[in-house]
Amino acid sequence: MHIFSERDIRQVVDINKKALELVEEGFQKLEQGEVTMPPVLRVDIPEHNGEVDVKTAYVKGMDLFALKMSSGFFNNADKGLPSLSGMMLLLRTDTGFTDSILQDNGYLTDVRTAAAGGIAAAHLAPETVKTAGVIGTGTQARYQIRALQLVRKLNQVLVYGRKSERVQQYIDDMQKELGVEVKAAKSPEEVVRNSDAVVTTTPAKEPIIQKEWLHPGLHITAMGSDAEEKNEVAPEVLGTVDVLACDAKAQVFKLGEHHHALEAGVIQENTDTVELGALSLGHAGGRTSEEDVTFCDLTGTGVQDTAIAVYARHSLIDAGKGTTFEG
Repeated sequence: MHIFSERDIRQVVDINKKALELVEEGFQKLEQGEVTMPPVLRVDIPEHNGEVDVKTAYVKGMDLFALKMSSGFFNNADKGLPSLSGMMLLLRTDTGFTDSILQDNGYLTDVRTAAAGGIAAAHLAPETVKTAGVIGTGTQARYQIRALQLVRKLNQVLVYGRKSERVQQYIDDMQKELGVEVKAAKSPEEVVRNSDAVVTTTPAKEPIIQKEWLHPGLHITAMGSDAEEKNEVAPEVLGTVDVLACDAKAQVFKLGEHHHALEAGVIQENTDTVELGALSLGHAGGRTSEEDVTFCDLTGTGVQDTAIAVYARHSLIDAGKGTTFEG
């Protein structure tokens, strides 16, 4: 059995075109019916504003699959700690034995989540994204914009966050990393109205983005709503856009922004929502013009975890990383 530390994993795995390619292949396999993916298991710890999710998926033909435990404790920033943590186990599909433990503390989840955002933008964002907007200043606010820059050339980033010191830190860090201007917005409305592509990255429980802010050509990726009570986007938005997309319909109507729009009667379960795998394979259409308004609902899937964990494991072994225990 192999054990890999977060430090080793970070040295070998990053948000790059290879990560996007592998996660996209996972979505394609899901579309082709070659994935067994049970519902998400979640434990809520409300007194500490926390949750733990367990996700998994078996991809037909692969010799390993991931069992991922991911925690989100959203008061951690006040303690100087990351909000997200977790680990992944890789099990052999022929014996069920544990092959590897990836003690990534949520890093691989960050990478695969950002990869999904990049894939969504590749298929749905306008070809020209002069200004990208992000709501939130945490880890995903950074990773999502990194992934977006892999598929679109950015000239400017607008960021909104509730705490000015965190906004300034985001600007300082990302301006240096991206090589483009990063500016603070005074409100989420300013972000949406002035951006070509927007990513929401918060654990909000009340809608942030409103229908009145939409404009022709806009693309929105919402990745914060991965539990029933979370809600970043007003339900009316989903009834207004030209293209609705998601990572997995089986999840978004239970956990995502679709869930709230369904409850509000804005959309129905048979509303035309396309999955990323179908978009990727050309089984469904996405943006048809630069004037379309598009929306993608990401709740995070087990197939993404298996894709990134297997990639990490093989890359780590090739790099001579980790510790091996003989049974």
